[in-house]
Amino acid sequence: MQWMTRPLHPGENGRFPHCCAARPDMTAERFASPDHIRSLFSQAMSHMYRTEVPLYGTLMELVGAVNDDVLAAEPALAAQMARSGERERLDVERHGAIRAGTAEELATLRRLFAVMGMQPVGYYDLSVAGVPVHSTAFRPVDGESLNRNPFRVFTSLLRLELIEDAALRAQAADILARRRIFTPGALQLIEQCERDGGLGEDDAWRFVVEALETFRWHNAATVSLETYHALHAAHRLVADVVSFRGPHINHLTPRTLDIDAAQDAMHARGLAAKAVIEGPPRRACPILLRQTSFKALEELVHFPSGADNAAGTHTARFGEIEQRGLALTPKGRALYDTLLAQARESGGAGSTGGDYPQRLQAAFAGFPDDHATLRREGLGYYRYALTDAGRAAPAAERALPAEVLIERGLAHAEPIIYEDFLPVSAAGIFQSNLGGEEQRAYAARANRDAFEQALGAPVADEFAIYERLQAQSLAQLAA
Repeated sequence: MQWMTRPLHPGENGRFPHCCAARPDMTAERFASPDHIRSLFSQAMSHMYRTEVPLYGTLMELVGAVNDDVLAAEPALAAQMARSGERERLDVERHGAIRAGTAEELATLRRLFAVMGMQPVGYYDLSVAGVPVHSTAFRPVDGESLNRNPFRVFTSLLRLELIEDAALRAQAADILARRRIFTPGALQLIEQCERDGGLGEDDAWRFVVEALETFRWHNAATVSLETYHALHAAHRLVADVVSFRGPHINHLTPRTLDIDAAQDAMHARGLAAKAVIEGPPRRACPILLRQTSFKALEELVHFPSGADNAAGTHTARFGEIEQRGLALTPKGRALYDTLLAQARESGGAGSTGGDYPQRLQAAFAGFPDDHATLRREGLGYYRYALTDAGRAAPAAERALPAEVLIERGLAHAEPIIYEDFLPVSAAGIFQSNLGGEEQRAYAARANRDAFEQALGAPVADEFAIYERLQAQSLAQLAA
């Protein structure tokens, strides 16, 4: 990894990521801050994935061009993003996805991400959509850390109990029990960080190099071609998790400001993009998360077979882009889920069929699409701040309700960006890139208690995090 010998290097867009361009942030003068380590790691991950999957570079160029066009065409949006700190983070924003095989792997991943200031947020059950995993998202949770680098990793745990064939289930468990997905160096540095309270700058760089090995793609399987086919028959994702040395990163996702334009650009460049964008329809006020992707690569894999290796192929890694919008309150999320179910159930066609975008748009006519109404009806979370006029106003006037301050031009409200994921959308992306259509739900459903037991910690409540960010901004208005 030659690039790691240099202190810094430009990102894919030719610019230095804002969070790494200055002197490395140190905590108490002894330790590199978790934000700094996370920035180094996400930059290293992006570099590695671009080398492994060259189409990711094409995707980055495409997204960068779309974002530049949107910001040039919409100065109000550009100003809003500059005020909220979003503009600086946009160029470095990524999320990745991995799939762990055992509780021990998941618990150690939690400790690894903690070194980078990333906590498990939310519980996602994908088994109801035919994908035998349940998941969480490791990410930063406070506003300042999110603006420095909002790197997230959607992390799934394979649910072996959903494999119906008892003999195959036992064989998969035995295979997973024998593998070791972390380097000794990574484990030593995790323990050092936990013991000492942090890592120094040199050790932070060593940690990034060692941790990256867990996420690297290897084209040599650990099982025979016969075993791979048996696992594949149970579920393509089971084969992906069990058959390899580790939980290779299966996609790395940049954020676009116009996913419809990006989707069109993908088709124009000959990328095999999904036919349907997952999530809500296009809106004046974007909400939650919209995602699309190009189909997974078919990659040559070598399988051990006696004294020789047998060749085969595997599909797992793909390119994904996302557009993020307003984080919704529990009331807003309930309305979203109701309307999404209405669109998917209309005519019994699910999310398939050429008329799904029209059904989706029609259903979401019932969701308010202006920020004043969204705030008034308590459907979304906002970050409030005084304008220049508000800061000059008397203290008594600043104590007025937030909506009154906004009406008088003394304050503004910026949407708090949704930092998390949607289980239906995640399952749709997984399925489309595993080569299947919508599948039946498994008999077993959500099991959050078992997931948290495997994780070794509770997952954080995403709504509580957004509520805290909003409450902090309201408190600052009066202060």
